[in-house]
Amino acid sequence: MKSLEELRALREKMRSQTDNRSVAADGETVIKVGMATCGIAAGARPVLEALLDEAEKRRLHNVSISQTGCIGMCRLEPIVEVFRDGQKYTYVYMTPEKARRVVAEHVVNGNVCTEFLIGEN
Repeated sequence: MKSLEELRALREKMRSQTDNRSVAADGETVIKVGMATCGIAAGARPVLEALLDEAEKRRLHNVSISQTGCIGMCRLEPIVEVFRDGQKYTYVYMTPEKARRVVAEHVVNGNVCTEFLIGEN
């Protein structure tokens, strides 16, 4: 940070992203990213940032994005869990590009990206 204005701009950006991390109500989509040490080492942070960016870009207010601890399948990291319509979808070996596709296809259009699911790898 070189100025107070840069700090304020960062605060506003983080505030808008934090809005997407709140607890979801009925009918909303919840997305959790495994951010334990194994997830972070495998690249979960850029995946989380891509999810937050894509949700903000699309102005998705019915989506809650948050980080969680270890999901328990370290060898499959980065892992993203999507909870929607009473079901859980576990996406594995995620990248920022795959995360953006999950938002576009699964969250927005309702089409599950089956090729990224745990059972398909």
